[in-house]
Amino acid sequence: MSRMTLLNSPLMLGFEHVERTLDRVAKMSAEGYPPYNIEQLSDTRLRITLAVAGFAEGDLAVHRDGDQLIVTGRQQDRSEEEGRVFLHRGIAARQFQRSFVLADGIEVEGAALADGLLHIDLSRPLPESRVQSIPITKGGAAGKTLDIERD
Repeated sequence: MSRMTLLNSPLMLGFEHVERTLDRVAKMSAEGYPPYNIEQLSDTRLRITLAVAGFAEGDLAVHRDGDQLIVTGRQQDRSEEEGRVFLHRGIAARQFQRSFVLADGIEVEGAALADGLLHIDLSRPLPESRVQSIPITKGGAAGKTLDIERD
């Protein structure tokens, strides 16, 4: 059965990107792995922390694609390399992809892995206040200046 939404209407042309964004947000909220925190460290600094126990630095990738920060993890199967034989394997080594939508002006400063937590530091520079002088003209039409001659 196909899914029909309001945005699929023939009267709603050009809104495909909105529908894709809504689908992506719905998919992200349905997935809960890995868990994460978002902290505000200061007025201009944020930190995203993901719980990635069992992942090494080489198993993780962080990249930015436009306004999206994408974190992916894929564990390599090291049991054969290390000669280990599992009688029971209850700790899942699954892959994941977690996306975060970044607001305009947010910069990614870096990422660090420590104690099973991946910390991604972000900065949000304060907007520069610009003072702009607006010339005042006489009359109803802006931009017209009056030349006044006096006797």
